[in-house]
Formats: sequence, C-alpha cells, structure tokens
Amino acid sequence: MKFVKPLFWKSKNITSTLLYPLSLIVLIINVLKEFNSKKYFLIKTICVGNTYLGGTGKTSLAIEIQNLLKKKFKTVFIKKNYSDQLDEINLLKAKGEVIFKNSREKSLHLASKKKFELAILDDGLQQKNIDYSVKIICFNADEGFGNEYLLPAGPLRESVNQIKNYNIAFINGEKKNKDLILKLKSINKNLQIFEGQYKPSNLKTFDLKKKYLMFCGIGNPHEFEKTLFKNKFLIKEKVIYPDHYKIPNEILNKLKLKAKKENLSLVTTEKDFFRLDKSQRKNIKFLKINLKIKDINKFKKLLISKL
Repeated sequence: MKFVKPLFWKSKNITSTLLYPLSLIVLIINVLKEFNSKKYFLIKTICVGNTYLGGTGKTSLAIEIQNLLKKKFKTVFIKKNYSDQLDEINLLKAKGEVIFKNSREKSLHLASKKKFELAILDDGLQQKNIDYSVKIICFNADEGFGNEYLLPAGPLRESVNQIKNYNIAFINGEKKNKDLILKLKSINKNLQIFEGQYKPSNLKTFDLKKKYLMFCGIGNPHEFEKTLFKNKFLIKEKVIYPDHYKIPNEILNKLKLKAKKENLSLVTTEKDFFRLDKSQRKNIKFLKINLKIKDINKFKKLLISKL
C-alpha cells in the first residue's frame, strides 16, 4: 500500500472523530475474522506483524530472527505476494529462502512440502485462521498506538485488545516508551516485551565531509532521517515519498540532476535502493542498518522454548 501517514493519526481530533464511524466497519470485519476455523500446519511458524500500519520494523526483525535460528532450523521466509511490496521480498531474498504466494496458506503448504522446519512470516497477525506457533507484534517507540483508533480514523489495523492474543511485543527505537510498555502489560500481563535499536553497519563507506540529499519511501522516514543526523550526515535536502513507492526513472533522473547541480551526494535506505532499477543505482548509496536486540540471548531462548 502506497501511503503517507496522516498527521491526525497522532492524536484524537476533529478529523479522526469524523472518520470514526468508518472505523467501526473495520472493527466488524475483524470481529467476523475471529469466527474463521483455525488451520494447522506441520511446520513451525513465527509471525512477525504489527497493528500500527507501517514503519514498525517487521522485516528487520524477521531477518534477525532468521539469523538467530538458522543454525537450529531449516528456515524459510513467507511473505504474501503484494505487487507493491517487491522491495521487501527482494530484501528477504538477499538473506535466505523466500516463498511468496497469493495466500499464506499456500506458502505454508509449500514450505512443509519442501521440508522446511521453520517458517518466519513477515506480516500476517490479522489473518486469524492460521494457528501460528509464535506471534510477535512490533511497535515503533515514537508512534506507539497513535491515537488508538482503527483505520481510517487512526493507524490501527485491529483493536488494541488483540494484544492479549500475542506472545511477544517488540519495540523499535531509541526512545524508552514507558507509557507504551505499561499499556501493553495492562492488556496482557504475560506478554514478553523486548526492545531494539537500528545501527548502521556501512558508515565507513561514506564521506561525512560531503553534503547529502536524502530520499526514501518507507513507513517511517523520520526514523531514517534521525539515524542520518545522529551519525553526522550533512543533510541539505530531503525528499520523502509514500511507503513502498517505486520512483519512476523520469523523477529519479530529475533528483539526480538536482543533486549534481547543488553538489550533493544521494543517500537512501536499503529497501529503497533495491526497489530502483539496476540501471539507475549508479551514484546512489544506501545506509545499511542492522537491528540490535537488547537481551538477545533471552530473546533467542524464548523463541526456541515456544517452538
């Protein structure tokens, strides 16, 4: 889905209140999903999802889980085949085996047939008819639950009360969001909560004396911007596109021309870089960011204990 987060998602206001009746439709659809009969699969499953739409770090966490467990299990990533999310599929392909069908059930059946032992699903918590072995919900520390309204009045794909059905919450970001942690625990006292931060791994490949034009089309562009500033990048221009946006060559050429005229170097995210046509990647660099999990050994042991 290509979208830019509306500002009214941050708090309860006139716009969100006017849209609230439409959110009741989403609530009814979600309630009906609860009555779907469960489907069980022989393969072990970890579903990494979110309730806040976009920018919570699902894909990064899925990749880190694969790194942690690939020596113990024959792993495969599963991603539903959305045409506008090929960037995430390509990113997962660079890290391991990926199955992406039009339905998660078909992907899981194929994974079992191919003798994979563990399927790591990037998204899927809202599909209530699959009985996942482990359910992990991701949050951005700055965003939390937003205004706590369902779409379109707010950013939530499902009610906050669904937290009671999940095993683990993972909070991304530098901010220590005590209010979010208290909220999560008040809904599910047994919820295990972990935190993580993004750390650049290829800083040495950049000349930090240069001036940069930053561009990206991701769920949380401001997190990327903060990371650049924190690591002493001189950002003189920034261009932000909707999430999963594939920049047309004509627009990208104009961006390159602007950077050349103003003597700026181009920097983007890894996702955005691999979304570009190969012929267009010249003179563009991406900041490679790895997820660092706090209490990583405890996190790994917990995952294994639930599989």
